[in-house]
Amino acid sequence: MIKILKRIGWVALGALLLLQFIQPDKNEQGYESVMAFEQETGVSVELGSFLRTNCYDCHSNQTTYPWYSNIAPLNYWLEEHVVDGKKHFNVSEWSAYSDKKKDHKLDELIEEVEAGEMPLPSYQYVHGCLTQQERKTLTDWAQMTRLNYQEAIEALNH
Repeated sequence: MIKILKRIGWVALGALLLLQFIQPDKNEQGYESVMAFEQETGVSVELGSFLRTNCYDCHSNQTTYPWYSNIAPLNYWLEEHVVDGKKHFNVSEWSAYSDKKKDHKLDELIEEVEAGEMPLPSYQYVHGCLTQQERKTLTDWAQMTRLNYQEAIEALNH
């Protein structure tokens, strides 16, 4: 029995070592991909810095990877978070969204932040939680920005 466990252990270690050489693609197109979003939504310099630090890693085509992102299996876990985050809300694709979708995405952002669902608990564990003031600043900005899209939607409906 111990021989079998040792063999399984060696095979698992070999697979883990092999995985170190097979890395997922990186999400690094540059912050130019978020410029249209920031300009259209009136992101201030301070808010832009906040978004780069707390949101864009998972919600844009630009991720700043931590040192542990090169270690399997953590690299695959991080990649899954980035892919899933971009699937739900990708500011790099903002220009392709309709006004209705933009309004909806900002509404979802507000709901997720107010409910404490964003950032994810795993992110908060490593990077820390958002303060109440940061949450308020983000949701206030999103609510004000939504007004522009709601006006545009209303104008189209009349």
